[in-house]
Amino acid sequence: MTTSASPRPPDPADGGGVTVVRRARVPGHDGAVDIVMSGGRIRSVGAPAPAGAPGTDAGDRLVVGGLVDAHLHLDKALTADRCSWSGGTVDDAMAETAAMKADFTVDDVAARAGAVLASCVAHGTTRVRTHVELDPTVGRRGLEGVLAAAADWAWAVDVEVCVFAQDGLTGSPETARLLDEALGGARAAGRRAVVGGAPYADDDPAGQLDRVFGLAADHDADVDLHLDLFDGTAEGALIGTLCDLTERAGLGGRVTAGHGTAWSFLEPERRAAVLDRCAGTGVGVVSLPSTDLFLTGRETGAGAPRGVVVLDRLVERDAPAAVATNNVRNAFTPYGDGSLVRMANLYANLTHQASPEQLAACLDLVGPRAARVLGTPAAATGVVAGAPADLVCLDAPDPGTAVAAVAPVRWVLKGGRRTVTGAAVELHPPV
Repeated sequence: MTTSASPRPPDPADGGGVTVVRRARVPGHDGAVDIVMSGGRIRSVGAPAPAGAPGTDAGDRLVVGGLVDAHLHLDKALTADRCSWSGGTVDDAMAETAAMKADFTVDDVAARAGAVLASCVAHGTTRVRTHVELDPTVGRRGLEGVLAAAADWAWAVDVEVCVFAQDGLTGSPETARLLDEALGGARAAGRRAVVGGAPYADDDPAGQLDRVFGLAADHDADVDLHLDLFDGTAEGALIGTLCDLTERAGLGGRVTAGHGTAWSFLEPERRAAVLDRCAGTGVGVVSLPSTDLFLTGRETGAGAPRGVVVLDRLVERDAPAAVATNNVRNAFTPYGDGSLVRMANLYANLTHQASPEQLAACLDLVGPRAARVLGTPAAATGVVAGAPADLVCLDAPDPGTAVAAVAPVRWVLKGGRRTVTGAAVELHPPV
């Protein structure tokens, strides 16, 4: 696969006029159809294509919208080789990361973030929200490194930054200053401002929520929180408080909660009520199966829990929800390659998704539904007229099979231009 950070020459189909993806299997359409594009957007799906228009042949394979990683940490990715692995709990991972951040440089962060983006792009991701830590130890170095990598890869993937306090906010005026400065800088540069936090790591969890919403009000920012990351209990969960704050601030549709492992320890009725409350107040939920499976259940003994929030209730209510990568080979998760199809497969396995419809919904959680978590209207997500011509061809006939088989990427278009070509496997039987 091409993973160079230098833009490749324009695809012969680019030209600026009408181009076509032929013989595509598109969710919601029977049989293979044509996708007509122009000006970087989808013009029609299933209508007759203009005769002689240049383009790409999907070969009767599945074509979906560009995959969306709604929760990723680029600044601390690929640091597993710097870890001692003396523990494995949330506290251990935070301590390991806090210690190594002192040695982060802008170039170091940019190189690691760029390497992860290369892998994400190769696996069909065309949009990312990355969380970047700001605190007195790392200063702005993580943010500047991630912004540099995002600029290098802007030809293939849209990167949105959420600045957040990982190691506490209420007791750190310097962290508050850094967040305020970064949010103001994002607005001045014409970027979406997104602020987050990790209340479970703060001496005053509820106070941190108030501070985060105050920053959001000051900068007209969206809110994206690491919330209720507890192992073995739901005691002290703040999801109800978050929903109340969202309602009072009028930020429905602009607030996201990631993790929610504590909710997996609730009785089914109480867990359903939590997710109903999220759907009713417009709080998006992101399940992070690889990290949460790795971190939880270490001290439970027999009957260790999965610790992964199940999103079925939100899918049934057609509410914003996503499955995402979170970490790639660091103290919180020693695995990962940026493949969202693989993450959808892991989520499906953990949460007992089996039917073609259920598996297809898992692919949706790393595609159109994930885009809605990041604020994209439902009518503009996926392979639909008017949406961006960000398309991924997977080597599968349908979404369920793509998730079940972790289907490889055959090609990717970003704004109608080819950015990835996946090599087909060639078998060599004995003659």
